[in-house]
Order: sequence, then C-alpha cells, then structure tokens
Amino acid sequence: MIAFVDGVTGVSGDKLLGALVDAGFEPDALAAALDALGLGDFDLTVARTSRRGIAATSVVVEPCGEEPDRSWREIRSLVGASGLSAPVRDGAIEAFRLLAEAEARVHGVKVENVRFHEVGALDSIVDIVGVSAGLHALDVTDLVAAPPALGSGTVQTRHGALPVPPPAVAELLRDVPSYGSDLPGELTTPTGAALLRAFASRFGPMPAMTVTAVGYGAGSRDLPAANVTRVVIGEPASSVPDGLSRETVVELSANLDHLSPEHVAFAAEELLEAGALDVWQTPVVMKKGRAAVLLTALATPPDADRMAGLLLRLTGSLGVRMRATERLVAPREVREMETSLGTARVKVARIDGRDVIRAEYEDVAGIARRLAAEAQELLRGEDPRR
Repeated sequence: MIAFVDGVTGVSGDKLLGALVDAGFEPDALAAALDALGLGDFDLTVARTSRRGIAATSVVVEPCGEEPDRSWREIRSLVGASGLSAPVRDGAIEAFRLLAEAEARVHGVKVENVRFHEVGALDSIVDIVGVSAGLHALDVTDLVAAPPALGSGTVQTRHGALPVPPPAVAELLRDVPSYGSDLPGELTTPTGAALLRAFASRFGPMPAMTVTAVGYGAGSRDLPAANVTRVVIGEPASSVPDGLSRETVVELSANLDHLSPEHVAFAAEELLEAGALDVWQTPVVMKKGRAAVLLTALATPPDADRMAGLLLRLTGSLGVRMRATERLVAPREVREMETSLGTARVKVARIDGRDVIRAEYEDVAGIARRLAAEAQELLRGEDPRR
C-alpha cells in the first residue's frame, strides 16, 4: 500500500498517529504494541473529535506519575529489547536516531551524550512507536509526504522561547521541502519531523493511487484552520517495473525570445555543469508571433531554488516557472567495456530483470572518427572493417 501525508497545518506525532488510527489502525493493536515496550502505567485515550468541522481522531497519553528525561542510549535499549516485531522496532529506532543526531548538532554534543527532554517523554515514545506500528499494520510500504507547514512566531520549550521552526526541526528538515505559515506557533514538531524523515521515501504531490482509506488526526490546539494531519492510503494506480524507483523532481522553465541560439546553448551547458539533472530546448511561438525557445531544466527539490536563480542570471529572464513532478528512474552504472574496436564506456541498468546496456555516444563517435566509419554503424553492432 502507498500512503500520502498532508501536513497543511503541520505534522506532529500525535496527529500522525491519530490519522493512522482514523484510517483503520485498530486501537487494540496500538495498545498491544505499547504493551510490548514495558513502559509501566499510563492512560491512553483514543477518541473521536472535530476540528473546524472536520471529524478526526485524537490520541492522548497521560503518565501515571512523574516522567523522567531519557537519553538516546536509554530509548535505544528500551525499544531494542522490546517484544516489538523487527520492522516496527527498526522504524522507531531510526526515528529516534534522527532525533538524537539533530539534537547533537543543535547543542554541540556527541550523539551518545544526547538526553531528550520533551521528545524523551512518554507521549513522544508512544507517538513514534505507534506510528511505526500503524504503518506496518496498514501494510504501508511507500510513504509520500507533502512539504509540511512549519508555522510562525515562537514556541515555549525548557530552553525558553525559540523561533519557529525550532532548531531541532530545522536540522531534521535539512534538504526537505517545507514552508512557513501565517498560522501561529509551532505546527511541525521535532517528533513529527523525525517521523517524516524516517518513513517518507519522497516529498511532493499526492501520487496516483486508488484510495482505500482516509484518516484525520486531531491536534490539541485550536487554530484558525482545521488543526489536523490527513493520511490518504491506497493502491498504487500503476505497477512500476522492477528496478525502477520513483522520485520527485522540480521542472524549471522560461520562455526566451531575446537571446541568440548561441547564448541559449551556453546557458543550457552551464546549468548542466552546475548540477541540473537534465536540460532541453523547445521551439515555441510567443505573443505577437515571436519565435522563441522554451528552456527547461530538471533539478532535485533541495537544488531547485539555486538552479532557478542560476537560470535567471544566465538568461536575463524576468521569471522562471517551477513545477514539482515525478519520474521513474532506473539505477545505472558506467562501466568500461573492451570491444573488438577498442575500449568504450557503457551505461548498464537493470529493468524488469534484464540488463539494458547503452554505449556512451562520445566514445562511439571517437572510435568512428578513428576508423573513418559512421557512428550509427557502430551503435547497430556493425564492424566497418568487414
């Protein structure tokens, strides 16, 4: 199954867990997973509620006594020694590991010396283990997340008031698309950010799927918008051939009617040199019948803003369009192959159980020049010496 997390009002551990319960994760199964931790006595309340007219599920944990701070080492031992199944245990440990590394960078300490405060409390442990157990119970094998909203203003912590996003969230969401919001306070918490990083395979729009369940998890605060996280679960709309992986990319494009062909070609070369995944030109006709070129580049989401700025500087365009999209990619490697005509580099990929081999055209062209042959003959496997 595939799941899509919509964090338009942020993602926190309790909201994500509530959404999974709302989508079909049985409360009894949640309680069984938590019993395997041996956390002692606590009250777990799962209830139907509403946020700004949206029916949702809330999950509230109340400790029966004073809750201690826990270190990363203690939590790792607690979860690792539990009776949880391996996928649930490993997913929870990964989320806590990401949290520990973020806290270590923020405070300038070694990871092994990190002591959790808010995120080491009982409710955060319940949220992280519960989300890991819920995804496993609902048979979610691929999680896609929309860029989460972060909020605005400040948030109160044991260290005092901190700006939104707080340092741990900013660290956890490095290289992940996210955005601020006019809604007040912290919308995406460290626990929510760690869960996204641990379980999301990519960030972008909702993928094509046949929806089988929708769940809403309720936040505790009253906001001007519905304070919920939504999870949409379904079957992928199409099967991806073995060997291909799906990834989110950003398509950058600009219409250019003021540059010479040489200038456009130079801009395309510079974009590729700077790290664009691909660059191409398309002839177009603009307003007033002007012939022009549509220059398009593909970039990874973390690189999109930098690449857009470079495109503007290289072309002098007054704007660039940016569109998140997806592509299927076959992993490949470049090898050197000895042939009867000489050494050539080839790209080797594996799709649906078979190898796909393509020669590097520059190498083929070099051999063709040396043998005074046509490159197309070589690509067809013909030996020009016969």
